[in-house]
Amino acid sequence: MTQNGGALLVDCLMALGATKAFGIPGESYLAVLDALHDTRGRLDFVLCRHEGGAAFMAAAWGKLTGQPGICMVTRGPGVTNAAIGIHTAMQDSAPMLVLVGQVATCMTGREAFQEIDYPAVFGSMAKWAVQIDRADRIPEILARAWKTATTGRPGPVVIALPEDMLTATTDAQPLTGPSRIAEPAPLPAALDQTLALLAQARRPLILTGGCTWTAEGKTALQRFAEASDIPVLAAFRFQDCFDNTSPVYAGEAGVGMPPHVRRLIAECDVLLAINVRFGEMTTDAYTLLRVPQPEQVLIHAHASDAEIGKIYQPRLGIQAGPNALAHALRPVTGPWADWRKAARSGYLASMQAPAQPSPVDMVAVMDHLRQTLPEDAILTNGAGNFAVWPNKFFAFGPRARLLAPQSGAMGYGLPAAIAAKIAHPARTVVCFAGDGDFQMSCAELATAAQAGAQPIVLVLNNGIYGTIRAHQERTYPARVSGTTMQNPDFVMLAKAYGFHAERVTATGDFPAAFAQAMASKTGALLDLDISPEALTPRQTLTQMREAALAKQEE
Repeated sequence: MTQNGGALLVDCLMALGATKAFGIPGESYLAVLDALHDTRGRLDFVLCRHEGGAAFMAAAWGKLTGQPGICMVTRGPGVTNAAIGIHTAMQDSAPMLVLVGQVATCMTGREAFQEIDYPAVFGSMAKWAVQIDRADRIPEILARAWKTATTGRPGPVVIALPEDMLTATTDAQPLTGPSRIAEPAPLPAALDQTLALLAQARRPLILTGGCTWTAEGKTALQRFAEASDIPVLAAFRFQDCFDNTSPVYAGEAGVGMPPHVRRLIAECDVLLAINVRFGEMTTDAYTLLRVPQPEQVLIHAHASDAEIGKIYQPRLGIQAGPNALAHALRPVTGPWADWRKAARSGYLASMQAPAQPSPVDMVAVMDHLRQTLPEDAILTNGAGNFAVWPNKFFAFGPRARLLAPQSGAMGYGLPAAIAAKIAHPARTVVCFAGDGDFQMSCAELATAAQAGAQPIVLVLNNGIYGTIRAHQERTYPARVSGTTMQNPDFVMLAKAYGFHAERVTATGDFPAAFAQAMASKTGALLDLDISPEALTPRQTLTQMREAALAKQEE
């Protein structure tokens, strides 16, 4: 059987397990779009409104499902627009394939219309960047790309597809299915040493994160931590890796790190880090552990040997997948009961905050959501000070999920919520968005409506770029520049896209408005009136400014 490269590519994607592709059409990959005409219901093309939104959806799909999110965009401007999602997938360690149209092979190297050298441009942003110049190599390279995206430390792979390669005919056979690559397991000697180091501790701590956990693996880790009475922290924006209702859960090591979390990391004597990369936010700008050799006894387990010792040299490095390691761990005991109790108490205290000086008080909103949302709810957010509410004031049970960008990318929350709703139509999906964050990708409301995947969107509308205003007030107090916004009517905008929408101007009105949002069959947007004063849960904008001015006068 002969077929063109576009049809062969689509057949291979389906064989590997792809069911959805997110993208913007382009003339550079018309052969692929033509092949997708015949795969509806098996491999669907989700038409997006901006390549950045499509890439965010694919990145979120990878983080949520563990299978590569598929993003299809055209060459040049298309893929550069998608770069934000590629970077996000890399920092999230989320599997993703970005399929990009390319100029014909006879034109490469001439700076033809919209030409980009993909390995050169994306070689440092993606896990792998490659161009397929021959149609008969599509099965080989696509299989390698899928394997690369999903194993070790998962991440995005960029694949350039010259248009003449896609239209060329080939008798190469499609793939018959994905390879089954076993997760690496810990060596018995390494496991014994891990347990011995933990048993010798007085203040042990577990730090966990990453995208490759299975439900069984998370349960096994929880069983070990509870039987051993060891406190557990989640790495930045991976709170859903561990049951927050467990008595050993102690909080998130991320931006806006609570004081008790900072103390736990700084004062622990043995740290078991599982499936995490040591990013800036998780380490409080690399200050909580000394570089390159921490004072704490560090045991670092990761499926990728490249992550072990990349920044911190561990006492013991274990190349093992998180699920295999969790299943292998055996309970240990030691004199740290008070340490664990204090860790849990610190977490519970951190969930409490004073009433906010705002028409809509987010403390009360989060309290209502904790009581109301189903146990399998999916929460999403982009970047901004507003993200503290879903990230620090919601308890993620064993079935709840969080999709939030480690890259700090604005505009991620809405596309991620749409991808989540496509993956799980029956589940409640709630996107938290600041007014600035929302406007980065609000056109994707059209994608949601067309795909029948409408989430609930909470717009925390305070008229400012809150994170930057906070930095501004702390560094240049009372000198506001470039951080005040004039916003559209978000209610009218959402209604234009077919969403139920309401403006909420008082805290007491939120429960009824949210009930209406939950009941809506076409998604919902609630525009929440938030005062700029309520910039952080425990410090107002005025207090920030006054503290900075007082410091200048010293």
